[in-house]
Amino acid sequence: MTGLQALTEKEKETLRLLVDGHDAKSMARHLGLSVHTINERLRDARRKMSASSSREAARQLREIERQDPQFLADRGLGDAAAATDMEELRAPAGTRRISRRFGWIAGGIFMSISLALFALASLPGTAGAPAAPKPAASAAPAAETAAVQAARQWLALVDKGDWNSSWNATGQAFKSLNTSERWAEVSEAVRTPLGAVVSRELVSEENVPAPPYGYQLVKFRTSYANKAGAIETLSLVREGGEWRVVGCTIE
Repeated sequence: MTGLQALTEKEKETLRLLVDGHDAKSMARHLGLSVHTINERLRDARRKMSASSSREAARQLREIERQDPQFLADRGLGDAAAATDMEELRAPAGTRRISRRFGWIAGGIFMSISLALFALASLPGTAGAPAAPKPAASAAPAAETAAVQAARQWLALVDKGDWNSSWNATGQAFKSLNTSERWAEVSEAVRTPLGAVVSRELVSEENVPAPPYGYQLVKFRTSYANKAGAIETLSLVREGGEWRVVGCTIE
């Protein structure tokens, strides 16, 4: 714990990216830094955590933050401090990983993760629930922003099981790391058991500053046939004049 308290936010940021599957080159590219700077951060983090390797230091940080949410409370976005059991959709390129993360990571940290990954993980509470009626149309109100409307349109594709179209609607950073085949495979295994959407209500929208241009964070409260009261959080970036989804979690 003493080692954790000695870490700087930049060192924590680098360790979180490492445990999510990045190497020094990809971290440098996403953070706009040199590989030398990334290696310096990892070296300092190893020393402070008394770890034998950078990956061991990253693993320690992840475990501590899972078990003790107070380390994330001061960086919460919206209702982030209460997110004690968040399942993330994560599928790094060239790997098959199903993992769980606690809480939200603010600013450039979360942006880097969202741009690199779109992950999937099993969600509790999907078994034995009663069937639900067909969902009502989820047309966005006219007052909603373009980012919120884009988020709704993307979620509608996922709700229909249109994996190819939903993959096409993601940002380029996601596509460069995840194939449409991989997305379809894991989506079928994880999203389908949640069942049809019963209701979806906008909770909040905010702009989060992060390199290079920031991103929009859009939250919905969604009830599925087999999971009620879930919180869907999407991050979107502006590409080619359109909003593109680059990250999604379901709590």
